[in-house]
Amino acid sequence: MDFSTTVVLIVIAVIAFSIVNIYNKLVTLKNRYQNAFSQIEVQLKRRYDLIPNLVETAKGYIKHEKETLENVLKARNAAQAGLQSASANPSDTGAMQQLGAAETQLHGALNRLNVVMEAYPDLKANQNMMQFSEELTSTENKVSFARQAFNDAVTDYNTYRQMFPSNIFANMFGHMKDAALLEFEDSKEIQAAPKVSF
Repeated sequence: MDFSTTVVLIVIAVIAFSIVNIYNKLVTLKNRYQNAFSQIEVQLKRRYDLIPNLVETAKGYIKHEKETLENVLKARNAAQAGLQSASANPSDTGAMQQLGAAETQLHGALNRLNVVMEAYPDLKANQNMMQFSEELTSTENKVSFARQAFNDAVTDYNTYRQMFPSNIFANMFGHMKDAALLEFEDSKEIQAAPKVSF
């Protein structure tokens, strides 16, 4: 084997090794953000399970606010559908936007319910309502932390994917597209967990 053949083989080996490393790092970062999304999914499912109990407890006290209660349940169902869509493919930008919009609507519906409940002191003093309120607030905090971890993981993935030379190979791999952050339409309102004081 002459010198030029050896040099060509070494160059080919270095390029192949680099491509394998880039691919493996992309896969690792993609798996990291998908795992982070699964943590959001757990917390959102927990919250969606709490909301019907909250509404059921409130029904006995605020019979004249049927529309408010129905709006909370509709927003919850829309958010739940958005979560199912996003869970199927956490890298789908449209699904993330749909989930973010549905979560914003749910947050607004819960805030409107909170305002209505302020007029019902007996409801605010109800032991079940206080327990649901505490669980919902705790879950909101967990959602916020999980969403931050997901967005951090997505940012790491997207940054690496967009850097040279990984951007060239990521496009060649096809399924390594940019991932979408999970953002809410009114980020200022959502930044802090909603204050639920029934």
